[in-house]
This record gives sequence, structure tokens and C-alpha cells, in this order.
Amino acid sequence: MRLVACAALAAMCVSGVAQQQHRPPAVPLITHDPFFSLWSMGNKLTDVPVKHWTEVAQPIVGLIRIDGKTYRWMGAMPRYFGMPAVETMEQTSVELTPLHTKYHFRAAGLELAVTFFSPLLPKDLDVMSRPVTYVSWSVRSLDGKEHQADLLLDVDPLIAVDQPSQPVTWSRTRAEGLTVLNVGTRDQDYLHQSGDRVRADWGYFHLAVPDTAKASTSMAFNGIPTFVTSGNLPEVDDSSMPLPAMRRGRAAHLSAKLPLGTVGSTATEGHVEVAYTQTYAIEYMGRRLRPYWQRNGMSEGTLLATSEKEYAQIEQRGTKFDDETMAAMEKAGGADYKYLTSLLFRQTIAAHKLVADIDGTPMFFSKENDSNGCIDTVDVTYPSSPFFLLFNPKLLEAQLEPVMRYSALPRWRFPFAPHDLGTYPLANGQVYGGGEENEEDQMPVEESGNLIIMVAAMERAEGNWDFAKRFMPQLTQWADYLEKKGMDPENQLSTDDFAGHLAHNTNLSIKAIEALGAFVEIARGVGDAKLADKYAAAVKPMPAQWEKMALDGDHYKLAFDQPGTWSQKYNLVWDDLLGLHLFPKRVMQTEWSFYSKHMEKYGLPLDNRKTITKLDWEVWTASLASTPEQYQDLIHRLVVWADETPSRVPTTDWYDTISGKQMGFQARSVVGGVFIKALMAKGITH
Repeated sequence: MRLVACAALAAMCVSGVAQQQHRPPAVPLITHDPFFSLWSMGNKLTDVPVKHWTEVAQPIVGLIRIDGKTYRWMGAMPRYFGMPAVETMEQTSVELTPLHTKYHFRAAGLELAVTFFSPLLPKDLDVMSRPVTYVSWSVRSLDGKEHQADLLLDVDPLIAVDQPSQPVTWSRTRAEGLTVLNVGTRDQDYLHQSGDRVRADWGYFHLAVPDTAKASTSMAFNGIPTFVTSGNLPEVDDSSMPLPAMRRGRAAHLSAKLPLGTVGSTATEGHVEVAYTQTYAIEYMGRRLRPYWQRNGMSEGTLLATSEKEYAQIEQRGTKFDDETMAAMEKAGGADYKYLTSLLFRQTIAAHKLVADIDGTPMFFSKENDSNGCIDTVDVTYPSSPFFLLFNPKLLEAQLEPVMRYSALPRWRFPFAPHDLGTYPLANGQVYGGGEENEEDQMPVEESGNLIIMVAAMERAEGNWDFAKRFMPQLTQWADYLEKKGMDPENQLSTDDFAGHLAHNTNLSIKAIEALGAFVEIARGVGDAKLADKYAAAVKPMPAQWEKMALDGDHYKLAFDQPGTWSQKYNLVWDDLLGLHLFPKRVMQTEWSFYSKHMEKYGLPLDNRKTITKLDWEVWTASLASTPEQYQDLIHRLVVWADETPSRVPTTDWYDTISGKQMGFQARSVVGGVFIKALMAKGITH
């Protein structure tokens, strides 16, 4: 049975069967990459405009005309002079699965089901990389009568710009079996800007309508009012262009009227495709790279036509994937965990872009959304890595490949690992802290430990050590740095850099120790027994030394030199996951006895300094619980928080455990860390 999240917590779902009910912070609609990521940020699909993850409106409006009267089922209604008011349909439920969002509505004796399906199948890179979402519908009569109905989908040209004043052009083209409406900026200045809260202004948005839908289409500013007043679309396309995308510029909207005809008790179904294509998506070390789906020269028309031909079998595959994934998540962590992973699945992937290098090698670049906009940030990849280790380690390799190549260049002259590759979408070299110039505000222990741990985990999951062999000089240099600096870290930043510098960080020390243990596995894996023995001897006494320095009565300290402090020791997840067994079980047993006394309504604070926390780290800590009851208690608090947080944005990973309010960060890939429990249940095979 699929997990259903009802819009009103007390409501019943359309089927009449009571289900576990949740209210997502924001609902994923069209989720592909940092530039093509659209959400509903209200209780109902009609409460607010459809928005980009940055909270900028990129409106898509859905209407249905039933027996001559128009109702709205999607988006906020734009204002047109003289247009009559339009009622909203009653939203009865919204259902979230890993790949689908399905809404149910009722009005005038009809039930409308609308599904947004982004086929982000992790093991099929060709399909996953296609920037295509299917929007489908099913309409049936509920009152035993027949009704005449038509559906309208209207897309505002704001969907194709960064700023509303940017001029756009529009066109109608044909692909095999499809009529395609297109809109994009006039200038098409590829990869001309980078930053955090920015949107793409090169490439084209496409609304592709199958011929079988027998639809009428329009490219005119007044498509919505014409449909509301007459049930039709304008007969003439607007041709005066370019025009500014904003509404006052009267730039054309892309509209499709889908005739449903006479609707009875047997459902009437259909679908369209929505897509956003870019000629170039990422710049890496000065090279402009194309999206992975386009690596062999596939055109936009072929992309859309292929997606249409394969729709039925991709939908079947997607449904099977949802069912199998949710069953696995529930088995690994329970019903609350199943819901949490369904909520965060698409968000994890959509904060990345999959491109192909000049030789076809897949490269998967993350964007540090709503943080600083960095690209391929190592301590963003680290928390999200459980997701990719679980579903397809090749996607983790595609994230590590560009950063490891960069680390091997003469321009990276430090004895520790880099933090990032630039600012999205330009991966031309580190920009964080001292960049390539100095060690100011770098994360030496953090990033060196992260990369060693991830390489060890990935190679075990892939069953070979080929990747590690290519980069042993870098990995060995970082292990040497950790041996010297990791046991008792100096005053430096960790991944929780929002909390500031912290010397003698006990959790960071754990990471260094675990990374040295992981390096022993790497050295053995590549066949260097002498190197493995050297670091095995070096790391062996460290856990006991850590315990002696960190113990503070009934718990372990935040920093070695700060008695009376505490923190989550989430980095210990790798001890059993990698089979290192460096630390005794009593460490986390002691910690969890202490944590249980410091829970807040919405979870466990990150440490004693404030009541803020991180969602990903909480699940790592929960996965280290001593009893099932401790684990379930914390996971349930996280689900209650997701249901009740006043911050209606794509799920934040940084929030206050008392108020539930977002402190910062949203739509980030680090939520992939939530999948650590499922990874622990599955294990990382040799």
C-alpha cells in the first residue's frame, strides 16, 4: 500500500480508507536539477503559485471546465481585467512516493487525479538524465451522471528566465507524435552566470502534447481568460516578440486545452510532457559540458519523442521502483522512515546535474542550494553519499571523479583535500575560504576524511579498487595529514561551518580516525600491504585515546578541552558500515543514554550550544541508537517536525528543534543522508 499524505490532517483519502496522514513542508512537482526544480509550497496545490526551489514564482496553472463552469486545480489564479472569478476544486489528498506525486480533487460530480512523474531511476542514467516530467490525469464521474469536461494547462514564460524583465521568444514545433510549445530567453547566453539563488536563463522550456490527446494549443497572453469565458483558446498566436517575460510585458503563455469529452464512471486519461533543455549545462575546468542525455548528439525533438514512445514502460518501471523502494524503506526503518524517504528522494537527485565529459564519462555535479551555491562541495557529497551507495554507487563515483581529478592538478598545492570546485554551474576551481590561495577558512580534516571514507565505501560497493588506484598519491597524502592533524584537530571548520570554528572537535576527531581506518582498507584493496600495516598500527591506539580525552562522566564532550559540553557523534556510522570496528559499542550506548534526556519536541539538538539541528545528522545518530525504541522515538520526532514546521520550503536540513523553524538551507542534496538506515540494513558488500 502506498503512503498517502492528506492535505488536511483530519481528512480522509479519496479511497475512503484511512491512511497515515502527513503534510509535506513542500511538495515536489517537477524535479530534475537545480535549474529545473518546481514545487508546491502550500497545503493545497491551489494555495500558492508553482515556485522554483528558490521561492520565485514560475507559474503553471491548471483549470478544468465541467459542464460549462471552470474550476482551478493547480496554481494561483492570475488576474485578468474583466475575467470572472474561478472556484477551486476540493483537494482531497496528495500522495508521495519516491518518483510520483499524485493529487486528487473533486468538483461538480467529477473526481480528477493529477500525477507528476519524474522518472529519476538511479540505475538508468539515460532515463534519469532526461529533463522530462510527465503530467498525467484521470477523470471520472462520482455522481452516476455524465459530464462534459475539458482540461487546461497554462505555463507562464517566467519559467524560462532568471529575472522577469528578461526578453523571451516562443515557438511551436513538431516532434514525432507531438506538438511542442517552446519558450526561452532571447539572448541564450550559455553559462554566463553562477550563484546560489539564481535560475537558468539559457535553454528552452517545452510543453509537449501528444497527438493522441486531440488538443488545441495556443501561444498568447490571454489563453486563460479566453478559456474561462468561452471554453476555447485564442485562435491566433501572439507574434510580437521578443517581450519581457513578466506579465505586464504580455509575453505569450504556453497553453494546451485537452478535451475530455463525455466523462462517465469509466476514467478518461491522458498526459503531457514538460521539459527544460540546455545546450550546455556545466563548465568544468574551462570545458563546456552537455547534459548526459545529449552526449551522443540527441536532439531536443528526439528526446521528447523518445520519452513519449517509452512513456508506458517507464511508468510501469517507475511504479515498480516506488513499490519496491517503499517496501525496503519500511522494512529497514518503519512506517515513519518510509514516509521520510519518500518525501526526500527526488530532492536528493534534483540538487545535481548529470553531464558527460568529452569522452562520455558521466559527471554528476551537486549544487550547494541555499547555502553558498558552491558546486561539487565535498562536505555536501559526504552526507548525501548513503543515498548513492544504496541506489547506484556509479553516481557517487560520478561526483568524486571531477573533484579527484582537480585534486591531482598542480594548481591544488595543499596537503589536504579541497572543499569545492567553484560556484554552480562553473566548476573551474575552489572558491570557498582561501580558495587556491591560502588555508584561511579551509576544512582540512573534514574534507580529507570525507573523501577517504567515501572512496573506501564506494570501492567496496562496486567490488573493485580501480578508482582508488588512480588517485593513491592524493589519498595517501591526505591520510598522512590526518595521522598528524586528525586526532586532536586544530581550530578549524567542520561541515557544520554555520556553527563556526571549533578546536579539539571530538566528532571531527572521530571522522579522522574512521578515515584512517578506511584508508587501511583502501591500501589493502589496492594491494599495498606495507602501507596498510603502517596505518593500521597508527590508528589502532587512537580510539582508546579518544575515549580518555572525550569522556565527561555520563557522556562524551563536544570538544576535548570543554567539560560540560556534548554533541552528536554521527560520524561513528562508518565504524560498523565499513566493518572497521575501531570504537567499542559502549561509546554510542553511553551517548544514547545521554541523548534520550536531551530530546526536544522536533528532534535532537546538534550540540549543547543551541537548540538547532541538522536533519541528516539526526538520522545518522538515530541509526546508531542502542535500542529500537530510541531509534523510533527520534525518527518520529522528525516526521512530526516535517508535518508541523512553519517553513514551507523544499525540506530544510537545518532547523530549530523547539520552534521547528528553518534556520537556513533548503532543497539541498544532503537529505540523501536520511537513507543511511537503509544502507546499514543492506550493507556495503565487498
